[in-house]
Amino acid sequence: MTRNRRWTLRTDHTGYTVRLSPDGPWAELDAWGPHGVETGPSALDWSHRTHFITPADAAPAEYLPYGLRPFTGADLIAARPGTERGAWWAFAGAAEEEGSLRLTFTDEVLGLRTVLCYATVPDTDVIHRWTELVCTGDEELWLERFDSAAVNVPVTAGARLTYLAGQWSQEFQRTQLTLSRGTFTMGSRQGVPGHAYAPWLAVQDAADPGDAPAYGVALEWPGNWHLTAEAEPGGAVRIRAGRVPHEGRVRLAPGDTLTTPRLACAFSAEGLDGLSRVWHRFERRLTGERLHRPRKVLYNSWEATAFDVDAAAQLELAKAAAEIGAELFVVDDGWFTGRADDTGGLGDWHPDPVAFPHGFGRFVEEVRALGLDFGLWIEPEAVSPGSALYAEHPDWVYRIDGRPARLVRHQLLLDLGRTDVQDFVTATLDRLLTGHDISYLKWDMNRPPTERGRPGAGPADHLDLDAQHVAGYLRVLDHLRTAHPRVTVEGCAGGGARVDHATLARTDVLWPSDNTAPLDRLAVQYGFLHAHAPHVMSSWVTDAPGVFDPRPRSLAFRFVTAMCGVLGVGADLRRWDAERRAEAAGWIARYKEVREVIHLGEARLLGSPLDATCGVQYDGPDGRTVVAALGTGRLDGAPLVPGRPARLRLRGLDPAARYRDAASATTYSGAHLLHYGLPFAWSAGHDAELVVLTRQ
Repeated sequence: MTRNRRWTLRTDHTGYTVRLSPDGPWAELDAWGPHGVETGPSALDWSHRTHFITPADAAPAEYLPYGLRPFTGADLIAARPGTERGAWWAFAGAAEEEGSLRLTFTDEVLGLRTVLCYATVPDTDVIHRWTELVCTGDEELWLERFDSAAVNVPVTAGARLTYLAGQWSQEFQRTQLTLSRGTFTMGSRQGVPGHAYAPWLAVQDAADPGDAPAYGVALEWPGNWHLTAEAEPGGAVRIRAGRVPHEGRVRLAPGDTLTTPRLACAFSAEGLDGLSRVWHRFERRLTGERLHRPRKVLYNSWEATAFDVDAAAQLELAKAAAEIGAELFVVDDGWFTGRADDTGGLGDWHPDPVAFPHGFGRFVEEVRALGLDFGLWIEPEAVSPGSALYAEHPDWVYRIDGRPARLVRHQLLLDLGRTDVQDFVTATLDRLLTGHDISYLKWDMNRPPTERGRPGAGPADHLDLDAQHVAGYLRVLDHLRTAHPRVTVEGCAGGGARVDHATLARTDVLWPSDNTAPLDRLAVQYGFLHAHAPHVMSSWVTDAPGVFDPRPRSLAFRFVTAMCGVLGVGADLRRWDAERRAEAAGWIARYKEVREVIHLGEARLLGSPLDATCGVQYDGPDGRTVVAALGTGRLDGAPLVPGRPARLRLRGLDPAARYRDAASATTYSGAHLLHYGLPFAWSAGHDAELVVLTRQ
């Protein structure tokens, strides 16, 4: 096999070309971009531009071990116990099939076989990359680093990085920086992707002031992770991503294989706007056949009653929810024995007989008799120290032998890597879902692992506990999908701390943030929609006041914001007067008319929450365009420009076509909407609109 052999993987609109390097035993990226980009000299060839550095350190390598790449960072650090770290491998062959590629490298001295794996995702512009590591010797290996892949992006004046950062109640804030030299790293060691960063990154050439072509990566891993961008010598930016073992290293026994999480890689010539639609299409494919089940309008009782759950009050809320058009009623935290507050009850997942004096089954039947589906909140990985479960199985929680177990939020964390714990969680869910007519499950997770040890099992660095917990979590979700396929599953982790493609593939909706204040939520959703699809974004209308942006907004603003994804209501409807309930019923009815467009259409972000007018445009397969428009600026009636209304320029329409807004009896040309945009006259009583345009 020749050393200059090249392979090209093709997606719907892009090509990804890999070659064997002429400078050493590694693979490197030759071209990545629109179809045909591989024709011509590579933009990633810096072999003649740098000096006083090894060829491996200057190459746009797909993956390199410590040993071949000692100076600018390795993707793999491996050693046998008591020996020097490093691998010096040789190319051992390629296996190519339609839409997939496997490149194998071996180090006979170390006893390691490394396989670089590639696979296109049909009907998308996404390529999955991952790595398989096989211990081929007769002695175990220690893996200190084992990234999933490295991605190289050519830039001329540094890279503009776009990422999603924040904190609890302020997740998914779209953030940008220019990286011309040095290193940028983000990640999580909280056992979940975390509130601080999402495992997602977009890269553009900083030399282009506009929305330049964008490259994106997203790591499919709901545990500890890192994502690192390095400005390489010669002008490249190299992105490395992978999981991070809690214990610092992983042991690989003879004959064993470690498979890294998949890294999804995407490109769009249409910049961040186009890249978001690539991710949306990809996530619609992840959802599979469940995509075509309508996501029902939800009412959740948490903000109305908190832990004070009793059947009478819940039924009062359910009746009010049904009257405004909700289709699903979810009882949140507080429904189970011992849960008067956040100090007890977790682990004892049995309905509280005091809260439901006539039986939980009868209560569920009464809710469903209102025409509502029924759902429950649960936190399967958590346990309270005073619970019966903990008294019976104190060894099921993470802790270090001889050390105290720390409480976070008055609770401990179950070791979901244990099969007996997985079996308990599975049996608990089966009991609830088969014993009662429950069609919706909200899975929460509210504390990170702290003392992550397994009593009686020896040192934690022998166990790879983070990966075992992830495997247990995914195993339980897979069981839910198989045993209860009609149950809608919502993923939550103290808000948006567990949002990743592995979770998305096994759930129906995700909760982006506990913050439901209108302008705060708008900023959360703006960032979220850059990386994730509208049909997975759960969003509620509540009475919450602003936390980070306290400016008041109307009920219409709250509804239009929430309608940008999967609509829910969480306000205390008992306190709403008839006028407010009637307005809510009107918005819910309108949402039901257009939710198929919102969930299945092509979405475009129009402006940002920093603009006085912003919105989201959804182009549906049925010829309808839905525009959710929001006024975030002054509400005193003063226009932004005297004598002119605010406008949102639409995108992606046919300039020669005509589009009719039946509500205002106005017909626009596509050219008008593209050039001038839709007009809005915001005022103190009018700060949001939902416009439906039908192509004539």
